Order: sequence, then C-alpha cells, then structure tokens
Amino acid sequence: MALSLPVRVGPASWLVSRRAVVATAAGVVALAVLFLLDISLGDYTIAFKDVLATLFGGGDAGQQFIIHQIRLPQALVAVLAGCALGLSGALTQTFARNPLASPDILGVTEGASAAAVATIVLSGASGYGGGLVSGTLQKLGLPVAALIGGLATAALLYLLSWRRGIDGGRLVLIGIGLGATLTAITEWLLVRARIQDAASAAVWLNGSLNSRSWDQAWPLLVTLVLLAPLSFLLVLRLNALQLGDDTARVLGVRLQTTQLLILVAAVGLAAMSVSSVGPLEFVAFVMPQIALRLTGGSRPPLLASMVYGAVLVVAADLVTRVVLPFSLPAGLVTAVIGAPYLIWLLLRRNRKVNA
Repeated sequence: MALSLPVRVGPASWLVSRRAVVATAAGVVALAVLFLLDISLGDYTIAFKDVLATLFGGGDAGQQFIIHQIRLPQALVAVLAGCALGLSGALTQTFARNPLASPDILGVTEGASAAAVATIVLSGASGYGGGLVSGTLQKLGLPVAALIGGLATAALLYLLSWRRGIDGGRLVLIGIGLGATLTAITEWLLVRARIQDAASAAVWLNGSLNSRSWDQAWPLLVTLVLLAPLSFLLVLRLNALQLGDDTARVLGVRLQTTQLLILVAAVGLAAMSVSSVGPLEFVAFVMPQIALRLTGGSRPPLLASMVYGAVLVVAADLVTRVVLPFSLPAGLVTAVIGAPYLIWLLLRRNRKVNA
C-alpha cells in the first residue's frame, strides 16, 4: 500500500502522506460532531434530527429562531475564527522556522488588540456589541483598526528582526518584547478609560464568543475566502523556505516577495479573528504544532492546522456554554489548554539544547 498520495494543482504537484489525509479527515469528522453539538445543546436542547431539519428549511418557528439567529452564527464564527488562527499560526511558524513563532507570541495579536481597544475606548462606545453606535463601530471601525494594528506591528517586527535575513530566534525574542510593550499600552488605555468603556474592552480582551452574530461571521468568511487560497498557493515556496534562505533563492524562490505575502496573509487572518471575537489565546500557537504531530510532516500543515484550530475553538465554545455551570470567555479555555503546552515545548527545546 502506498504511503503517499499524489496531489496536482495546475503545473505543480507534490505528495501527501496517507497519515496526513487520515488525520485531517478525522479532524473534519470531529469538527462536524462538535459543530452539531454546539448548535443542538444549550438552555433549550434541540435533537440532532431537528437541527438538521431546521438547517435545511424545516423545524418550527422557535427552532428556526434559536438556530438561525442565535446558535448557528455563533458556531460559524467559532469555526471561522479557529480556521483563521490555525492557518495564521501555521504560516508564521513556517515563515520563521520556529515553533514558538505564532501571532500571539510575536506580538501581532497584541498589536491588533491594542488598536481595537483604542477604538473601543477612544470612541466612547461603551456597551460593545450592542446599540447603534457600538454596532456601527463593530462593523466598520473595529475590524479596520485591528487589521491596521496587526499590520503595523508585523511591519515593525520585520524591520527590527532583519539582519541580512530573518532569524527565527531573534524574531521570537523581539516579538515577545513588542507584545509586552503593546500589552502595557492596552493596560494604560484601560486605566485611562471611562469605567463603562473599560468594562466593555476588558470583556472583549478575554476572547468571547458570546452573542456573536452574522455581523462577525461575514467579515471572517470573506477574509478566509481571500487569504486561504493565497496561503495554499504558497505551499511549494513554504517547503523551499524550510531549507534556508540561500537554498530557497537557488530554487528560484523570490524570497522578499514570498515573505511579504506570507506575512500579509498571516497577519490579515489573525487581525480579522481578533476583531471578531477578541484574542483567543494560544490557538494559533498550539494547533499547528498538534496538527504537525498528528500528520507527521516536516512543517505545520496548513489544512490540518485550520481544521484542528476550528475544533479547539468550537470545543471551547461548547465548554463555556454547556459544560461549565457559569459563564466564561472562550479565550480563557483556550489559554488553559495552551499555556501548559507552551511550558512543555520550552522545556523540551531546552533539553535538546543541553543534550
């Protein structure tokens, strides 16, 4: 039995291991089950058959309202945000050739968060997520501010890290410093804000999926439709980058253009996710590495990272809504999972260095 399957897109072709196909398919099945559970369970439980019937136009008026107006958009936002963060993390880790390089470790998430919090606080639109003023802010100002903040942080990170090329270790260290600085700016904004605005921003900063609607789902979907294909078109160049900058140039890769495209795609995905649900900690950091270990490849797989990122975020939404007896932001659940993994990875890398 062949261990790899040939994949061809236009003139390009490469081999995909059967293990990667099985792991990705298993993730898709797990995601589908969690998605249906997320729509079915809650204060008012709806049977699976009724969920499926309602999704295809059936069900009574109550089921249609609960699913189409409340649970379906929130579950879709969870899927889309998880896909965006998983793909963003896979891109940055491949770009830097470092498993610690993810948007939340490099400060990109903090940059998007600082810009979004500044928009919430300085606009005086307390009660984020409700009302005419805050609703308009959410649709227009907040996504743009988060995107600009993330791109500006990424540009500064790139400039500070550049020394005849990008070194993964230097990139991570500078990113950690930038993230700490931007976190301090965010805290200063919260201290200076009115109590109503600070409370609204603080809730958003924990990464919440509560009351997410179609207003957050559509921008995320458009972002993924635009940037996910670009990311997959860069697969062969990403493989070449794993061999080092000099080797990539010899293989005909336009290094600066490729790095710029990767950076734009990764930052755009992370920033749009932050603008929609707030910073969901460690999703972009943890899930590409878990997907890498499940698929057994040499770099974080893009598709599997998207799938398992969505699995984690939908599971976090399900835990916060159904499992726990009290309300909790989804970002805290993902942080509880990601923080121990970060400690384990640092200890593992330290043992390799000392070995």
